Amino acid sequence: MQAAIAAMAAHTILLSASQSLPMLYSFPNPNPHLQSPFLGLPFKPSRQSLTLAVAPKPLSVVAATKKAVAVLKGNSAVEGVVTLSQEDDGPTTVNVRVTGLTPGPHGFHLHEYGDTTNGCISTGAHFNPNNMTHGAPEDKIRHAGDLGNIVANAEGVAEATIVDDQIPLGGPNAVVGRALVVHELEDDLGKGGHELSLTTGNAGGRLACGVVGLTPI
Repeated sequence: MQAAIAAMAAHTILLSASQSLPMLYSFPNPNPHLQSPFLGLPFKPSRQSLTLAVAPKPLSVVAATKKAVAVLKGNSAVEGVVTLSQEDDGPTTVNVRVTGLTPGPHGFHLHEYGDTTNGCISTGAHFNPNNMTHGAPEDKIRHAGDLGNIVANAEGVAEATIVDDQIPLGGPNAVVGRALVVHELEDDLGKGGHELSLTTGNAGGRLACGVVGLTPI
């Protein structure tokens, strides 16, 4: 009898304890209202609670306009300023003003290096990434640095605007860091028949030069 009473008492205690404990988990329920693990209360997830927080991407601004300048100087009285500008991937506009020249045409080129440690001679040859022969700016076969001639007036001042699509201010063939050079003689544009026509245009010595550098927009 005592054993039976003890067994009944233990059963009552276990039943009471199981009813008083909160439900720790629930099995899948097809009902859209999920069973809460806390006190058996229903739980309906909100749309907002299921949204993952995503960090905003940083904004990157790329300038559409690029500008550069070169200040030309040499061992003579010739000097000048050249400004270059480019919109997006369009052609580059070159504005030239050079003083101290003899009246008439003078070869004007972009040279490969921006090195003036030995004067203008150390700027190297014409910028020629496509390995072409010398020509006129409008020719298909030309150096990228072949910018033709600028013409000085009776006062020795040459002013010109050149628009060219082979001298970009950005990209693998960027002209920034290279040098612009004004020459002693007229460039024959590769058509003069001289032994130097297809390399330099037989434009003579280098009067003044300047390294192309970026400027604020």
